Amino acid sequence: MKSAIAHRLGLWGLSFTLGLLSLRCAGPRETARLVDVPPLVTEVDTTSASVRAEASDERIPDTVRAGRFDWGRLWTFENPPLDYWETTYGFRPDSAWLAQARLGTLRLVFESGRCTGAFVSPHGLVVTNHHCTWESLDRIERPGEALLEQGFYADSLGDERRLPGVYAEQLLEARDVTEAIVRGLDEIRDDVERERLRNRRIERLKQQLTAEARGRDTTLQVEIVSLYYGARYTAYTWRRYYDVRLVMTPELRIGYFGGDFDNFTYPRYSFDVSFLRIYNAHGQPLQSPWHFPWSTEGAQAGQLVFAIGNPGPTQRHTTASQLTFARDYTLPQRLRLLRRRARVLETYVQQYPDSADHYGLRSVYFAIRNAIKAAEGQLEGLRDAYLLARKKAAEDSLRQAMMRSDSLRNRYGNLFAQLEILQRSKAAAASQAAAFEFFGSSTLLSSHILLRALYGYAYELMRQRGVSPERLEEVRKEALQIRDWPDSVEVGYITARLEELRDYLGLQHPSVQQLLGNRTPAEVARDLVARSALKDSSSFARLLKEGYLRSKDPSVPVIEVLGPLYFTLGQQLDQLEARERYLNARLAALRFHVYGHLVPPDGTGTLRIADGRIEGYPYNGTLAPAFTTFLGLYDRFYSFEGRGPWNLPARWLTPSEAFVRATPFNLAASTDISGGSSGSPLVDRDLRLVGVVFDSNMEGLAAEYLYLPERARAVAVDSRGVLEALRHVYGADRLVVELVTGRLLEAESAVEATRP
Repeated sequence: MKSAIAHRLGLWGLSFTLGLLSLRCAGPRETARLVDVPPLVTEVDTTSASVRAEASDERIPDTVRAGRFDWGRLWTFENPPLDYWETTYGFRPDSAWLAQARLGTLRLVFESGRCTGAFVSPHGLVVTNHHCTWESLDRIERPGEALLEQGFYADSLGDERRLPGVYAEQLLEARDVTEAIVRGLDEIRDDVERERLRNRRIERLKQQLTAEARGRDTTLQVEIVSLYYGARYTAYTWRRYYDVRLVMTPELRIGYFGGDFDNFTYPRYSFDVSFLRIYNAHGQPLQSPWHFPWSTEGAQAGQLVFAIGNPGPTQRHTTASQLTFARDYTLPQRLRLLRRRARVLETYVQQYPDSADHYGLRSVYFAIRNAIKAAEGQLEGLRDAYLLARKKAAEDSLRQAMMRSDSLRNRYGNLFAQLEILQRSKAAAASQAAAFEFFGSSTLLSSHILLRALYGYAYELMRQRGVSPERLEEVRKEALQIRDWPDSVEVGYITARLEELRDYLGLQHPSVQQLLGNRTPAEVARDLVARSALKDSSSFARLLKEGYLRSKDPSVPVIEVLGPLYFTLGQQLDQLEARERYLNARLAALRFHVYGHLVPPDGTGTLRIADGRIEGYPYNGTLAPAFTTFLGLYDRFYSFEGRGPWNLPARWLTPSEAFVRATPFNLAASTDISGGSSGSPLVDRDLRLVGVVFDSNMEGLAAEYLYLPERARAVAVDSRGVLEALRHVYGADRLVVELVTGRLLEAESAVEATRP
């Protein structure tokens, strides 16, 4: 359970500890480095440890070895592994190459998440994934349009449509600020107080650096990010672009071809691309000299490539005991919640498809189905005894290094035992945490009525405690961004939440008794939705202004039960999570002592570069090829007789005669990715774009915890397939000319003048 809303609202003056959960605890400052630890090699021999894994139905060899890249290859731009690249690939990029790679890549921020994009022309043209943009389509539709089903292409610059609320960020600078954050923190014994001080330092430093940056350029933003669980801190300076317009996006049926069945699989056949354009403050296409030229030749099997993106959080630096807790508690409980919400949305989307698109619920449903399949793959990975045994082998290697140093042994000797004990404490609180999983922290997984009620509850308390008018206004604006949902979806979501409270807290729990009495969760939910004004945005705005808690809205007695329980439980869990972050920071500091930057940090949603090769892999008793072609797409269509998610849009059934079905369409690469990498450019050593990353294979989902390059693959749309489809399926010649030649054409009608 994450008290994310409390963190955003800044409710520090209340009787509960809040706002600690989205940042990780700082560890002690490290001033020494081991000199007697052998360098990382391809395999770390742990024979002497005799690492054993117990599994019910399979025997794991007595000795399992940890690989060099178990912690992944998500390298930061401030510490690229130049020696490793040179040794492995015979390629050592210079600073100009790295700057071009960094500046050519963007972080795209949408209403419900982040993706990656890349400049692909000198005129602000950006490529990303179709699934990154689909949630915005209902906001730019015009009467009679159904952009999710029909797709969109702007025949001219004037037809490119601005995406409301979407912005892009470009990383300009990375600066180590570790000393300013961690100084003296190790002397504070209380975990929560240590985090409070650390958070205050981060916020003060962020404000200071942001003010300095905006003195130079008002579009600059500064973000301070914890790396290695707080062993290092980096201040990232981003330039933000607010005018982002849609140029082209395909139909859902081809952008998400195969639907949930094919999601996270390979071989794959999906046209998961969208094109955007960044405009400057004067309303003109941005001049972008940092773009990646579009490769018309594509890549070859075995070729070196780099995925550049903003991978989301991974958990590769956690211990085997922490992964066991995730296997036994976190993931099963999360899957239960996700599946319940998915059933509610599936019913509505099937019964009312047009209304679902109006409310943007189809994209919400797909996002939740995506999360379900990802969690299922992660859980399957954690149930693989080999994975945990390999994790234990890596830990044992680290322990051996620690034991060879008196100073490290004295400082970190009981660290692993402390983490194991903490997991038992977390297990005791797991049911309570599950009752409020994602409550108040997700507009996709929370009832919008209950979310508005929680905002109203917190807003009133903040006003009573004299919070500044400026902060109150920020909270009010944030609350009013919550969109209306259909009544039946609200009933389903509220019913699911009340059932979770009943099941996890127990029917005899006082709060459950107050909420339900003699009624079922469904009865309470139907009554609340029927009578509450919070289902309407304008009514909610009025209640927020007049005093929500003083209103007679039926949601008030509900949130007066849930609010205190949620925040009080948050205080209890904060203690456990603060302790875990502190121990994780110490573990990361130990690992950093031993390996330094030879091991990359976990994903943090900030810019990384990952190396790999174009290559298939063994699967299902056969081999997955490095490339798929359009021929495979049509085979899927005809094999399933065009039914369900394998139905193609009409234009794909009648492409031009020049369409070459043998053109490479999708590809697989051994580059490391994680959530947030969607839309990452896949580039060759000359920084030509050869693919657009859109997914992982099933075997790669366990890379959340342990990266296995022999199994994991990034799945991308091939640059050649994109051009072939744009030319001969969509007739998007204006876009093709810009990609191939870099020339910006005002309208499709100007294409003829460019032909030889």
